[in-house]
Amino acid sequence: MSNHLLNYLRREHARLEGELAREAARPLPDQVLLARLKKLKLAVKDQMAEAERESRQVAA
Repeated sequence: MSNHLLNYLRREHARLEGELAREAARPLPDQVLLARLKKLKLAVKDQMAEAERESRQVAA
């Protein structure tokens, strides 16, 4: 995977983190939305790890 994809995934991870923080800071956060955002953030993190592994293999 390209560095472009890895950069996109990092930005998406940061965006989800911000959205999670904003929702959690609300007086009555939507627990279903929080769970969904956490799952999305974890999926993006897994994709980032895979992209980093692949980029290291290409470099070797």
